[in-house]
Amino acid sequence: MAFGRCRPHMDTMPRTHPHAEATYRVVPSENGSFAVEVTIPESSPTKVSPFATEADAEAWITRHQGQVQTQAQAGRWFRSGGRPRS
Repeated sequence: MAFGRCRPHMDTMPRTHPHAEATYRVVPSENGSFAVEVTIPESSPTKVSPFATEADAEAWITRHQGQVQTQAQAGRWFRSGGRPRS
């Protein structure tokens, strides 16, 4: 058997970007700033903050959705967030 040719784990990897089905919601914070709650199916919601205004939070959502779409089309979302391996 030749190693490196058969990669069964690759068949189970998702075919869409993890954030492709995310929902976004702007939420006010107690201190007057804003946060964006990001919910991905089958995951716990997370908050991205702080944003000085609701418009800043909405702009972040728009930018993030654009990045997700660009990365999904380019297939770049498979990269890990860690250090490059040597």
